[in-house]
Order: sequence, then structure tokens, then C-alpha cells
Amino acid sequence: MNRDAQALAEAAATAMYDADACSRWLGMVVEAVRPGYARLSMPIRPEFLNGHGTCHGGLMFTLADSAFAFACNSHNVNTVAAGCSVEFLRPVLGGDTLTAEAVEQVLSGRHGIYDVRVTNRAGEPVAMFRGKSAQIRGHVVEPLPGT
Repeated sequence: MNRDAQALAEAAATAMYDADACSRWLGMVVEAVRPGYARLSMPIRPEFLNGHGTCHGGLMFTLADSAFAFACNSHNVNTVAAGCSVEFLRPVLGGDTLTAEAVEQVLSGRHGIYDVRVTNRAGEPVAMFRGKSAQIRGHVVEPLPGT
């Protein structure tokens, strides 16, 4: 992998995280990022539980969506979601920690497809998310010289 591309992915992730009050407030941690890839984790707090005593699907979706955002912006082109879908596979209990791993499947022109696997602390899949991205104008951070 190109060291400049990795440095740019890390700089973009830092800038995005610093500007992302929601992800920070929810306790998300960016564990890894590289071009086309991001891994985030989030502890499941008591206030994340729904009326069935399990993690609210919207919060599982939010973690996956954040991992998707970090992965598709890792190329340092401002990128937004154009659409997405999620499948919930098993319930998540309070006190668990979820990890979302976003992997770029296709990047063609201004559009990309990303798959996000959300797992619990035991490594079991709890949700699968697929997002379609669209690049818009601008950069997340100032591009490195020569890029």
C-alpha cells in the first residue's frame, strides 16, 4: 500500500472524527483505517436498549453507517451515502461491545459500494450493512503535495 495513501486516510479519519459529535457522543472509537477500509467499535450502554431489553437497531445501524462513512471518505474525497440497507441477524445485550468493519467492494467513478459486518464481543455477526456512496465536491483534508 502507498504510504501517502495511508497517511491521507489517517488524516481524513482524524479530521472526520474531530468533526463528528454524534459518533464521539455515542462512544465510537476508530480502531483502524486505510484506503477503502475502516473498523469502529462502540460499547452498548443501558440507554441504547429498546423495549425488549436489546440494543436498538437504529444504534446498530448508526455504528455501521459511521464505519461506512470513514471507509468511503478514506480516499480524501468528500463522500456521502446515496443509499443503504441493513439486515439484523441477532439481538445485542447491554454491556456488549460492537465492532463494525467496513470494506470497499467497488469504487467506480464517483460511486462506491461498501459492505459493513457488525459483530459482538464474541465475534458473532449481529448485522450486515451495505452502503452505496457518492463523491461530492471537495476534500476532507488538504491533499498532500503531489497527490
